[in-house]
Amino acid sequence: MRNLKKSVITTALLLFIGFSLTAQNNSAFGFKGGLNYGGNGDYFDSVSLNSSNPDQNIGYHVGIFGKIGNKIYLRPEIVYTVTKSDYDNNDFNVKKIDVPVLVGLKVLGPISVFAGPSAQYILETDFHGVEIDDLQEDFTVGLNFGIGLNFNKIGIDLRYERGFGENEARFIEDNITRNSRIDTRPEQLILSLSIGL
Repeated sequence: MRNLKKSVITTALLLFIGFSLTAQNNSAFGFKGGLNYGGNGDYFDSVSLNSSNPDQNIGYHVGIFGKIGNKIYLRPEIVYTVTKSDYDNNDFNVKKIDVPVLVGLKVLGPISVFAGPSAQYILETDFHGVEIDDLQEDFTVGLNFGIGLNFNKIGIDLRYERGFGENEARFIEDNITRNSRIDTRPEQLILSLSIGL
């Protein structure tokens, strides 16, 4: 599993180096950042047998992107993302690396639409001060789709992200072994500003 993680990250980095070395018309490389609004999945408390949905909250992201093509384009990204969900006044924080690979289409002037899979590697999870290490999977796959506006080297996009499969985290709380669990699968709106170099 460690070798798979290393090979995915190495491949993504090599793609970006290739983009920067083969800069040509209709290709770009740059930085992006912005805000996320959403939450993760349900929280189940094994003692009270209650299940609760999260309150939506704001997180953020920063990263780099590459783009090849004009009318139809390929846009891979590497993004550091922090999400936050509220469960009855308790915070659930997730830090992860997202690697979306998007295919886009310019539809009218500066407007484009795009969609594609997003590989996600979870770096850290924290639930009201308790680090959660017992994840089903560190690597998961989700879907991104949205709409973008591009003005020369400046771009703004709004996208929806959803994880495909449940990825539960189980944890020990208050020194008591409990079968409590949280679905770490994200569901969020992402607003980004990108700047090409």
